[in-house]
Amino acid sequence: MSDPQDRAGADDDARGIPTEPSPADPRSAADPAADAARSQPSASDLFGQALGGAARRAGMDPAREAHTGHVVWRAMGGWRGVFESVLPGLAFVLLFTLTRDLLLSVVVSVGLAAVFTIIRLVQRSTLSAALGGLIATAAAAALALWTGRAQDNFVPGLITNAAYGTAFLISAFIGWSLIGLAVGFLMNEGTAWRTDARKRRVFFWLAIAWAALFFARLAVQLPLYLAGTDEATTALGTLKLLMGLPLFAPLVAVTWLAVRAVYPPAPKAGAPSDS
Repeated sequence: MSDPQDRAGADDDARGIPTEPSPADPRSAADPAADAARSQPSASDLFGQALGGAARRAGMDPAREAHTGHVVWRAMGGWRGVFESVLPGLAFVLLFTLTRDLLLSVVVSVGLAAVFTIIRLVQRSTLSAALGGLIATAAAAALALWTGRAQDNFVPGLITNAAYGTAFLISAFIGWSLIGLAVGFLMNEGTAWRTDARKRRVFFWLAIAWAALFFARLAVQLPLYLAGTDEATTALGTLKLLMGLPLFAPLVAVTWLAVRAVYPPAPKAGAPSDS
């Protein structure tokens, strides 16, 4: 049986009516360049992979079964992570408060960070956290020694808080929450979460919460930095420690619980159904 459109075309040809060639289907055309472009990951995909990889290394993978306390503790790095995060800064604050000796304070602080890194290197454990801490501590110490001002030891931290707070805030308001990008990669859905109003709302407020944390640190610490006195520097170092892990850990827990709420774990095989 012939197709009606073919018959109509034949009738048109018989009557001398010119026919226009049908446009080629772009999906059927062989276009290696287009295929290659489609196969290349987008910037959001690459960024999501980077964020998701960092979250997974920190133990925050919603696809895995884990208690909230365990997730928070792993995100902090356990006891070793706590020591690596706290002790260099604590040593600087204590020594500078007691001696007002900037050189001694930064040398001991950097020395502790270096010891932690060497221990990880010898044990062949993950170096990223300790090495990052060493680089940050050394950069802060170098700046303070170069300027001769103890408060400049905290400049990298102020810049970091401003940068992270701005990034989270902008990502929330443009609809590309950094939390959503990370979770989308972890849950193997890419950016599909942006089509779900509930997920977009949750990721928006999580990004706002993280931005608020960084800006709160900045709002408290920046005036003390600008004061420039030794007493203000001591207070700045103390508040930096108090606004570090003690605020980071609860927000990690809130983030984990919120994400698990929109991505409930699949029921185990053989588990009784609620219905």
